[in-house]
Amino acid sequence: MKNYTITVNGNVYDVVVEEGASTGAAPVAAPKAAPKAAPKAAPKAAAPAGGAGSIRVEAGAAGKVFKIEASVGQAVKRGDAVVIVEAMKMEIPVVAPEDGTVASIDVAVGDPIEAGALLATLN
Repeated sequence: MKNYTITVNGNVYDVVVEEGASTGAAPVAAPKAAPKAAPKAAPKAAAPAGGAGSIRVEAGAAGKVFKIEASVGQAVKRGDAVVIVEAMKMEIPVVAPEDGTVASIDVAVGDPIEAGALLATLN
């Protein structure tokens, strides 16, 4: 991961660039601001069901769960949308990394999430 500070039209942005597999999501830059109090901890999602699968479906970007496209027990193909995340007024589909059956949905609509958060599992 590399950190950069970029100035555009007099606005300063801190940008973090992660190396690795592309998620198809556009990079997100945040304006540099004065330090604030630590944000409140996001509510924890319910623990995965006992039949949680071994294939992880993770968020590629921080945002809010906008819609859940799949349900537990549903068969999905690689590339099928499992969860839709809203980030910066864009809807970003988080897709199944491979064929499988949805074993657990670990978030609810409206939950705030961080990049890399576990959204669902597949078998």
